[in-house]
Amino acid sequence: MIRVFIERLIAETMETTYDDVEKQTLQAAVCAPGFISGESLTDIKNPRHRVVLCKFRSELDWNNWAGSTERKEMMAKINLILEGEEKITLLDMA
Repeated sequence: MIRVFIERLIAETMETTYDDVEKQTLQAAVCAPGFISGESLTDIKNPRHRVVLCKFRSELDWNNWAGSTERKEMMAKINLILEGEEKITLLDMA
């Protein structure tokens, strides 16, 4: 099992729009093979800083989801409301 740590910085005044699109993205990910769980978190001190934590069965499962048409379509919407690119870190249990 791996964990995927995704950091994003939302453009000013776009938090509600981001929340709506991110919710749709997580709902789509639930159907992805190998998806185990996911949650979207907000930085307490900076509500524009968001973190998504997902668990996937394997790196291959994550890569399949990351390259899927569904995720690419959702990211096209999300990227319009981000300041900069998202940062993705894949983590494994030590």
